[in-house]
Amino acid sequence: MKTQALTQHLAEILRDDQFSISDDVRAEHSADKWHASAMPDVVAFPESTADVSQILTFASANTIPIYTRAAGTGHTGGCVPIHGGILLSMDRMNQILEINPSDGIAIAQPGVITGDLQNATREHGWYYPPDPASLKECTLGGNVATNAGGPRCLKYGVTKQYILGLETVLASGEILRTGGRCHKNSTGFDLTSLMTGSEGMLGIITEITVRLIPHPKTRAMLGASFPDFTAAAAAVQAILDSGTLPSALEITDGFTMAAARDYLGADQLPPGDAYLMIEIDGNPESVARELPQLHAFLLKHHALRIEEAPDEEACERIWQRRRDFSYSLKHTGLTKLNEDIVVPRSKLVDLVHFATELQKETDIPVACFGHAGDGNIHTNLMVADYSDPEIKQKADAALDRLFTWVIENGGVISGEHGIGLAKKPWIKQALGETSMRTHQHIKHALDPQGILNPGKFLD
Repeated sequence: MKTQALTQHLAEILRDDQFSISDDVRAEHSADKWHASAMPDVVAFPESTADVSQILTFASANTIPIYTRAAGTGHTGGCVPIHGGILLSMDRMNQILEINPSDGIAIAQPGVITGDLQNATREHGWYYPPDPASLKECTLGGNVATNAGGPRCLKYGVTKQYILGLETVLASGEILRTGGRCHKNSTGFDLTSLMTGSEGMLGIITEITVRLIPHPKTRAMLGASFPDFTAAAAAVQAILDSGTLPSALEITDGFTMAAARDYLGADQLPPGDAYLMIEIDGNPESVARELPQLHAFLLKHHALRIEEAPDEEACERIWQRRRDFSYSLKHTGLTKLNEDIVVPRSKLVDLVHFATELQKETDIPVACFGHAGDGNIHTNLMVADYSDPEIKQKADAALDRLFTWVIENGGVISGEHGIGLAKKPWIKQALGETSMRTHQHIKHALDPQGILNPGKFLD
């Protein structure tokens, strides 16, 4: 359908200020944080479930591609409208509809910023634990679409563990409600979990009911440097084997440490070629007791230097160091291909050894850091210019070796970012023939015309 006819039809559904064909607006909604971009024919700004339903009813009748985007903080090109059509911006559906401590739930629209939901629930003494690194800018809807994670997944789990119910508009325009306010539900198939992580290919999420838990009363941290990654990884396993379950357990390799010293100054980081960040939380008495015990434990496991953070302000200083690692890698002038692979914890050292060999053989620097406690290590290939065809070909060949190694060693190619466009070439290898076919059957059942986020990994 031509753009003029498309906008004429949308004008019958939406107000004039609820859609745009401006080049600037379309360009703003053409990409996420990955390198790919494509212009939609029109950007629509629904403000209610009814708006979304009417748009999808129209799109279904006319076989128009529908893409969904909010903050655009994704890392895989999952929202890129590569076949044009209508892009639904969920920015205006940004209300927290209910916080109910008695039921242990909150209800929010998909455009709500994750950090805002956390802050609002904390005012009631309650906690929404999922904490993507971009929580101050990413949205709840995007988190659900990719089943987002974060550092505290080790203790508290990823997004899907907190989604009790969803309101979703199907490709036909029908409104599907799954789950609800109850914390236990064995009624029918688990369609709520099916929608969580579906990357906008099965329906458009318009309302989210999340599970809340009581907020931990306090937290504390340790930042420990180690002579090398092997020693740090051994300490990770030893901590968990000891019966301690930190709320976060982050690891950083030597390449990232070197980049951070160059960016922040050599004296701003402790000695060593690996770094662990361990956060514990709970009641003040138990945290005060565990912190020195954990300190002594790390010293027995070859820590070189340990910084204690016994209060909120000190914890934030260590977390700022973690955030600075990403800025440090950007400071190298190289483009970071941020791969969120996951391996069994027993394979952490093997992964870094493989990454070191890959770096030697390809001359592409590889930086490894991330969520050591659950094996979700961000293995970042650092390339000069991914838009250069020769460099891209070389980088993709290196990625192919990385993903093949991960799959062969019992890992998965995405732990929290999703597949999108970035990992599309490897999805059949990752899922296997039967699982891929099952995915396609489900997609066809819910979206027979293939109008929802077309061009992504199920095409």
